[in-house]
Amino acid sequence: MVRGKRVVTVGRLGTVENGAVVVEDGKIIDVGTWDRLNKQYPAIKSIDCSKFVITPSLVDCHTHLLEFAPTSLYPDAPINHFVAGKELLFDALSSGITALGEQICGHPKCDFSVNDYRRAIQDMPIYISFAATSISIGFEELAHFSALTQTKRIDKKALNDLSLVRLLAQASDYPGENIFINATPANFSEKEVPRAGEIIYTIEELKQIVDIYHQSGKQIGTHVAGAEAIDMALEAGFDVLHHGHGIPDALIEKASKKKVKIVATPIGGTHLMPNSPEDILKLMDNKIHVSISTDAYLPPFQGASWLPFEDNKLKGPNVLMSIAQPAMQLLKKHHYTDNEILSLLTANPAEILGKENQFGKIEVGMDANFLVAEGIPGLEITDVEKIKKVFYKGRQVVNRLY
Repeated sequence: MVRGKRVVTVGRLGTVENGAVVVEDGKIIDVGTWDRLNKQYPAIKSIDCSKFVITPSLVDCHTHLLEFAPTSLYPDAPINHFVAGKELLFDALSSGITALGEQICGHPKCDFSVNDYRRAIQDMPIYISFAATSISIGFEELAHFSALTQTKRIDKKALNDLSLVRLLAQASDYPGENIFINATPANFSEKEVPRAGEIIYTIEELKQIVDIYHQSGKQIGTHVAGAEAIDMALEAGFDVLHHGHGIPDALIEKASKKKVKIVATPIGGTHLMPNSPEDILKLMDNKIHVSISTDAYLPPFQGASWLPFEDNKLKGPNVLMSIAQPAMQLLKKHHYTDNEILSLLTANPAEILGKENQFGKIEVGMDANFLVAEGIPGLEITDVEKIKKVFYKGRQVVNRLY
């Protein structure tokens, strides 16, 4: 049993003052006030964290930690690739993140399969869903890759090969950025990617791809930005828009009616200005299911005034709270509750991963994935050092209290 000053459940109980969480065999078996639980479970071991807040652990549902980040951050060689990747995963864990949505896009320097990545992380105390994707990079000559063709560069015809699309759908755990409607700038300078933002597909091609995913019993997500491309995504029937930068009011209303989910990336990720706090507020006001994610590792978009960075160095999962805070505090000013606000970093991205019944909330029957912190992550704190303990399936995997 872990006692806290407050337990922000992001669930049916809302916030429990002077609360506690009872864990058995990695699952939450009770949540409530300390007074009740202490009487009900007199023999159980208790951990006193009554100076701190207990919340669900964080979920970052759009990352590139295992494929692109090691080669971007280190003088990487294949023999050390997964060593570097595991270090990045531990950084995420130390930042309060116990679940990730990882994109595998195909990389010219990394000849690893999706299954290689799955095997590499089996011993890590962190949950990872993989999205098998194809990617288009906006070089002067567009470069296309896919998770299944790995280091092999493919052409536009191969992108629309329905057998490849079907295999990508089958290999994908969740609706990540399964295809890129717009060519991406990736981590390159504007000069290097003059065609970033260019629309790659026709609406007919998009509808065919969406149909294949849905026929396979899978949802599909897309990297998309700009009014024209977003409208195409909505017309084609995509389930999740990743980024959605530059979405106009009319398309926000359209997305709301279609119950399309949006993964906001306030740090960047496309050729357009990323999701501002005001953009995220507008999405929430229109009842759109919003998650906030890092797209790590990514350089901060220059000109995004809400970002707290003075450099353009690549940023990792440890900035999730920092990039989310401006939007979270704006939502607070507009009378959203602490639980509604925290859901953007917990329950909502868990639902994107298809794990809404497993983690993202502190409720009976769910995995005991939670944090002990000096305040509500993102809303009240941004410094990862203020996350004092991280529990994953009931095991304490990070401890800053000695």
